[in-house]
Amino acid sequence: MPGSVKLRSVKKFGQENDSYEFSDEGKLFGTIFTLLDMFYCQFALQFRFASCREICMMIFGSICAIIHGSAQPLMLLVFGMLTDTFIEYDIELNELTDPEKVCVNNTIQWRNLTEEENLALNMTRSCGLLDIEYEMTNFAYYYVGIGAGVFILGYLQISLWITAAARQIQIIRKMYFRKVMRMEIGWFDCTSVGELNTRMSDDINKINDAIADQVGIFIQRFTTFVCGFLMGFAKGWKLTLVIVSVSPLIGVGAGLMFVAKLTGMELQAYAKAGAVADEVLSSVRTVAAFGGEKKEVERYDHNLVSAQRWGIRKGLIMGFFTGYMWFIIFLCYALAFWYGSSLVVDTQEYSPGTLLQVFFGVLIAALSLGQASPCLEAFAAGRGAATIIFETIERKPEIDCLSEAGYKLNKVKGDLEFHNITFHYPSRPEVKILDQLNLQVKSGETTAFVGPSGAGKSTAVQLIQRFYDPKEGMVTLDGHDIRGLNIQWLRSLIGIVEQEPVLFATSIAENIRYGRPGVSNDDIITAAKEANAYNFIMDLPQKFDTLVGEGGGQMSGGQKQRIAIARALVRNPRILLLDMATSALDNESEAVVQEALDKVRMGRTTISIAHRLSTIKNADVIVGFEHGRAVERGKHEELLDRKGVYFTLVTLQSQGDKALNQKARQGDDVEAGVDLRSSVHQRSRSQLSNVVHELSVAIAGDGLPDDDSDEVEPAPVARILKYNAPEWPYMLFGSFGAAVNGGVNPVYALLFSQILATFSMPDPVEQRREINGICLFFVVVGLVSFFTQLLQGYAFSKSGELLTRRLRCLGFQAMLGQEIAWFDDHRNSPGALTTRLATDASQVQGATGSQIGMIVNSLTNIGVAIIISFYFSWKLTLVILCFLPFLALSGGFQAKMLTGFAKQDKEAMEAAGQISGEALNNIRTIAGLGKERNFVEMFEAQLEAPYQAALKKANVYGACYGFAQCVVFMANSASYRFGGYLVYREGLHFSFVFRVISAIVTSGTALGRASSYTPDYAKAKISAARFFQLLDHIPKISVYSDEGDKWDNFKGDIEFIDCKFTYPSRPDIQVLNGLSVSVRPGQTLAFVGSSGCGKSTSVQLLERFYDPNNGRVLIDGRESTRVNVAFLRSKIGIVSQEPILFDCSIAENIRYGDNQRHLSMDDVIAAAKKAQLHDFVMSLPEKYDTNVGSQGSQLSRGQKQRIAIARAIIRDPKILLLDEATSALDTESEKTVQDALDKAREGRTCIVIAHRLSTIQNSDIIAVMSRGYVIEKGTHDYLMSLKGAYYKLVTTGAPIS
Repeated sequence: MPGSVKLRSVKKFGQENDSYEFSDEGKLFGTIFTLLDMFYCQFALQFRFASCREICMMIFGSICAIIHGSAQPLMLLVFGMLTDTFIEYDIELNELTDPEKVCVNNTIQWRNLTEEENLALNMTRSCGLLDIEYEMTNFAYYYVGIGAGVFILGYLQISLWITAAARQIQIIRKMYFRKVMRMEIGWFDCTSVGELNTRMSDDINKINDAIADQVGIFIQRFTTFVCGFLMGFAKGWKLTLVIVSVSPLIGVGAGLMFVAKLTGMELQAYAKAGAVADEVLSSVRTVAAFGGEKKEVERYDHNLVSAQRWGIRKGLIMGFFTGYMWFIIFLCYALAFWYGSSLVVDTQEYSPGTLLQVFFGVLIAALSLGQASPCLEAFAAGRGAATIIFETIERKPEIDCLSEAGYKLNKVKGDLEFHNITFHYPSRPEVKILDQLNLQVKSGETTAFVGPSGAGKSTAVQLIQRFYDPKEGMVTLDGHDIRGLNIQWLRSLIGIVEQEPVLFATSIAENIRYGRPGVSNDDIITAAKEANAYNFIMDLPQKFDTLVGEGGGQMSGGQKQRIAIARALVRNPRILLLDMATSALDNESEAVVQEALDKVRMGRTTISIAHRLSTIKNADVIVGFEHGRAVERGKHEELLDRKGVYFTLVTLQSQGDKALNQKARQGDDVEAGVDLRSSVHQRSRSQLSNVVHELSVAIAGDGLPDDDSDEVEPAPVARILKYNAPEWPYMLFGSFGAAVNGGVNPVYALLFSQILATFSMPDPVEQRREINGICLFFVVVGLVSFFTQLLQGYAFSKSGELLTRRLRCLGFQAMLGQEIAWFDDHRNSPGALTTRLATDASQVQGATGSQIGMIVNSLTNIGVAIIISFYFSWKLTLVILCFLPFLALSGGFQAKMLTGFAKQDKEAMEAAGQISGEALNNIRTIAGLGKERNFVEMFEAQLEAPYQAALKKANVYGACYGFAQCVVFMANSASYRFGGYLVYREGLHFSFVFRVISAIVTSGTALGRASSYTPDYAKAKISAARFFQLLDHIPKISVYSDEGDKWDNFKGDIEFIDCKFTYPSRPDIQVLNGLSVSVRPGQTLAFVGSSGCGKSTSVQLLERFYDPNNGRVLIDGRESTRVNVAFLRSKIGIVSQEPILFDCSIAENIRYGDNQRHLSMDDVIAAAKKAQLHDFVMSLPEKYDTNVGSQGSQLSRGQKQRIAIARAIIRDPKILLLDEATSALDTESEKTVQDALDKAREGRTCIVIAHRLSTIQNSDIIAVMSRGYVIEKGTHDYLMSLKGAYYKLVTTGAPIS
């Protein structure tokens, strides 16, 4: 029976918590008005790109939606008549069971009375007229008719709306990209590329959501709402008012349930534990060095308690409100049926059918409004997105690069002149870049611009290209203001080579061809030859067809530069702009590129910006810039005599060159020139965005924890449950609650059909008593439901939260147990790991707890329903069971449908996204080459595929939606027809028909709903698998294992024998190259050498953060790989350059030095005194309880260093490692710290790494390292007498290499 069919939705929306808010009256009309108002705005704004054809589609789609929306109330009319027919028939049967009565002339009469006497007794009930089978056949046809109509309407409604939306979105995408590509460069300075890319994808998708199927569905549900209430009021206004009066109670429940979403609180509660995890993982080396793993796991676990509490509280509250909702709903049933039946039985205002029509009419109306509200969110989001997108589409670019306006000169000489130009960048209006610049560039000459960074050289070049227009003054070409010239034509005269040339992701030939459309292959080859690029291109296997990679990534700097020069030359430009064209190259490439540039400058107006003298000397004119003005011009010699800007730059540079040459003689890399590049020329934003772009590409792929998710096999549920095993009593109780809740639906079907049965009872007194009993039973079921929902909510949230906490703890412990090399992998960055702890662990709940509840609930629901049905009529049950798979399918389909398509859309849009990304990131290059149109065309070509996919989706989705909507009607049609047959032929009581049908149909939809929970479930299994991967990962160097040697009289005798080592994350760089050095107990060994020569690495091998690839490290004669890790580390104290402190008190930080035993306050103070720290701590208000802040931020460097020393001393280590312990300090603190260190070194084996001589001189052994091995070792005096590397170091203070 169709009414109860919809009842699945009550449950559904109880769970989704956004039903029912509507029904309290004021709110109701408020909602309606907002809807109408929104609709109007909606149409005004978002459908502005709809052509006539789309408007017709949308209107037709809306009409279908309106008719579709009225189908359900229409079905209730049929249903009411059907019920009345059954009851009529049953009453007739009941009358005729009395042996004294008989059917005469189609009226029931007493056997032994005459017609007159019978009339006097009012015996007028008809009989024998009602052919129940024939009637049911008719009703079945009605149902099939409505069902077929619903299928067609559903299909049309969805497919028309989606198609119309796809066409409009296509237009919006094209208009938007076209407009963005026309914008002036200043606009891009103020708008980030990332933001534009997001708008291209996300914002336009939001508009799509707001103008596609959602509108149709919204209209449909809104119509159902209106029709349902109209029907209620038309058929029986009294009952309608009674039902409406109770609905605010449900509204309150649903409203409060919103409040109950305590997820926010739970996340906040987790944040504290998350902060601990982040702090610990960021400083994992310190934790490992001091053996603090177990302590940290306990601290983390301690902080998880509050998150767990909130989670359980949330479960409890959600359970309470779900229970409350159900309780109220059952009370509503009781009230409606009690009051309704009195209207039927006592005052006979209604027929039983009318009672059902009114009750279900109001119910369906209420539900539909609840289901319509999610659409509003989509509309609002779409409107917000549309506003932003349309603002851009409407904006007039200040410099429109695609406009046809402006002159084209017949003959171009190439004289450029700047008249009184003042300029600010639009993104930094407060900074004046050019200040009344006056300057002439003569045709055919090479003019060089020099000056410090930020003097306005590049800006002047960009004004020539007309990337910007000056605020005051003008730029002229051959005497014409360039603002009056056609912009594409102007740019076609100019060839530009930049510092960081941008190549596009295509072949070399295509990249050169970008310079000028329709260029022949010969021209390309000529240009390549002129640019000195021909030879290296011909050496490549695919020659000119070689792909250069994203951003030219496959080419070296010099190769990219030469391809860019060829691209500039192929234009045959009148004006050549060289903006630091060689600065990014090494000497060799520079010479080649420079030679190419000198060849091509001939006979063209050339402006060259450069920092290297060699490139400027031979220019015809040199112009010196300072503070946005041209302060001097002339030839090289003249300017040197003037001793101005140029002179300072030259002298600075020649000194830098001298130093460089000296360094080069010592055999170092020549790449650190202190030339005019000293102020590394920071290019304008577009170049930065290049860097950012590459990063963002990496990030966009969710590069972090998902890298390995592809290979992850979903975890077996059994293993997840094993971790949840200790909570079995909770899960048992929860499952019990879920089972009872599952039984509620079928019990409802039982009671509902029982009420119908009472309407055909002949005895009024018994009838009344039966009805009251059933209504009371409704209340009891409501109460039971309340308590079991509460139980289910609480029990499963408790077991789930305990599981989450246990997994987080285990996961954190496993992370801290990994070897240090594991943390070097970018996938295991602290950020990625903390996210994994936060999200993966909580997602695993989806596979246990509530998921089990859901499954148990559905199974008992279906189980009880089928038992009831088979008990009352097995034949009818079998007929309906045929429809069960379809019902489940339609329920599950609606949940699945949307996710599947979203993914395909994303993939289809990726190709277009790549083009738009490349275009926006390199907008300056594209503008300079005048290639905007090409990119717009490429982008539009790529949009075709997603558009076709969307049209296909419209049909598939429409058909599925229609099917899902009509399946219930078909099921009802077959079931009632067969029911009529059984009632007539086999004397089945009609109430059993209703009982069987409503029980199975409600449980069928419940099945569908359970299947829709699978996404959570799948996610949970993947998360669990990732987690187990972490737990199963066996570290190469295990902290937690007890294996390995331990011995009592640990001396601290250390020996490195021929150690070779590369970091696992950078296997191509050899760090240690056969390091051999030894130190006896109690001695001090000092390592010196330039940075990167392997000093700190050797210390990390000793700590066993890593093991050497070849060679051995011996400790007291035992090989380090055989020693127990925890034991070894407990004998070593370390003080590093930037000591890491934890966010707790000073005393706690010092105690961290020894996590094996409990340390008294006296121990702490003793260590502090040794580290010269005690007096300073006592001067603080809270003394040893002072919190040091996150990473020790509340303290100065010297204070942090001394706490670190105290922390190392309290371990009483046999080996002390000092890694640049004083290098970061000022002289005064250094002295204090140095004293503390000298005290600490007494009687211990000590390894010191330092750059300052004062700290090394009195070491027993000094080892000078270079490139990973020791080049000289001995005492200070011995090494000085050698006059080798150490001597040079001491006398010049120069770094050793």
